[in-house]
Amino acid sequence: MGKLSTHILDTTIGKPASDLEIKLYKKVENNYELIKTVFSNNDGRCDEALLEKENLQKGGYELIFDVETYFNKQGIKTEFLKDVVIRFYIEDVAQNYHVPLLITPYSYSTYKGS
Repeated sequence: MGKLSTHILDTTIGKPASDLEIKLYKKVENNYELIKTVFSNNDGRCDEALLEKENLQKGGYELIFDVETYFNKQGIKTEFLKDVVIRFYIEDVAQNYHVPLLITPYSYSTYKGS
């Protein structure tokens, strides 16, 4: 069985983004339901997989990263990005799905890692 994980890097300082709130939602019919809220650790990762084993199921998911609060804690006012929403789909539960996030107060990027 695979797992779902994430990693956040603050490219304005070239370091992991710690203490950043992450909410994980699963698509149920036409709505997204909150299934987990976690915070990134000092390495910009979560202390455990977001989903793994039987909890990793086929379907649509959404990760919402609270970048406004994170940057405000750094003394940076965010007028452009308040949160970053990444919507993705899991088809093969045997795979690992790693969703890295690279952030600045004005931009972000992501990709499917493993």
